[in-house]
Amino acid sequence: MIVDENAVVAAAHRISGMVEPTPLIAAELPQGRVWLKAECLQTGGSFKLRGATNRLMQLSEAERRAGVVAFSSGNHAQGVAIAAKRLGIPAAIVMPGDAPALKVAGTRAQGAEVVFYDRAGEDRVTIAQALADQRGAVLVPSFDDPHIVAGQGTAGLEIVEQCPERVRRILVCCGGGGLSAGIALAVPDAEIVCVEPGGWDDMGRSLEVGHIVPVARDAPPTLCDALQTPRVSEITFGILHDRGARAVSVSEAEVRAAVRWAWHELQLVVEPGGSVALAALLAGKVPVEPGTIATLSGGNIDPALHAALVA
Repeated sequence: MIVDENAVVAAAHRISGMVEPTPLIAAELPQGRVWLKAECLQTGGSFKLRGATNRLMQLSEAERRAGVVAFSSGNHAQGVAIAAKRLGIPAAIVMPGDAPALKVAGTRAQGAEVVFYDRAGEDRVTIAQALADQRGAVLVPSFDDPHIVAGQGTAGLEIVEQCPERVRRILVCCGGGGLSAGIALAVPDAEIVCVEPGGWDDMGRSLEVGHIVPVARDAPPTLCDALQTPRVSEITFGILHDRGARAVSVSEAEVRAAVRWAWHELQLVVEPGGSVALAALLAGKVPVEPGTIATLSGGNIDPALHAALVA
């Protein structure tokens, strides 16, 4: 399948009624007004339901009966689990043993089976693929799939429809790049800025050198569990490279400040990984100009952690 703007438009028609349109919220930063795409308010707490729904709706009847297997630290897990439950498809999710308890509970609450692995010593893709082969199930990756990318791009179509200004720049929280790539396809005239946590900025380094560079083995710990992707995919990197996207990274302190700002100024619960685009704006790493958008890509955060961050 060729993933392009037409595929994103087709995905929007396909998932209409299955995925909620999320609001585009005007926010006054010290540097000026921006627009925040609140995917933290999506069903399941993140944009991941978009791609998961688009992918699962295209399974054959035989594939639906056999079920699906996914791997995720939490948001894609919940997106797949919700979509699978709605469509009557068995789902198993491979999750790291240190995944946030809230995300594990949310995945299980949708009826999905959870299979844990050791993030430090095991490869989640290998485990998930073996499980899918054993069960005859379909593997549903979190970003390395054209149907997933097209589904995530529907958020970009909504941004254009909702924004009263011409959309000039979109900052996107970036892990594997599915949302960034999808939005890049959906809004071809906008500048795309991928935002990553420091030390996990492999998309940025890959775009700089022109080929995929994986995350270093000694990458530092980060609150942004949703963005701890060890390597981006050829699909997402290729789209972003061809579009001339650029990237910036933010520190843990800047992430904490963004989570706190979203709560105190907008009463929005945003998880660390879902706040990095906002963090880049608050830290002045990307200028605020008319038509500047930032994604708030997820809101699945442990209540105790959120309370500590916003205190």
